[in-house]
Amino acid sequence: MALFVHDSFVRPYLGDVWVVILMYCFLKSFLKLSVLKVAIFVLIFSFSIELLQYLNIVDKLGLSKSKIARTVIGTSFSWIDILTYIAGFSIVLIIEKYWLKKGI
Repeated sequence: MALFVHDSFVRPYLGDVWVVILMYCFLKSFLKLSVLKVAIFVLIFSFSIELLQYLNIVDKLGLSKSKIARTVIGTSFSWIDILTYIAGFSIVLIIEKYWLKKGI
């Protein structure tokens, strides 16, 4: 989907929030770990991807012409992305604890 959406809000901001939630749901469907452990893992993974963007890893690996690599890994570091990952993490915890009434 990210390859086809070219707007200034959904893909860059809401998309990052959504991907954290989706990664959490995907992992939680296979792992019998606590909500907090899986959510923290996803948050750390997201931060790691952002760090790779800061280090310009796509270019260093010679993948700058690959649309897939540029989309999946990304090419530009942003502090706003860090905030969107934290927002996705927070939404997961809020939904799991309060809406679904599960303990974290």
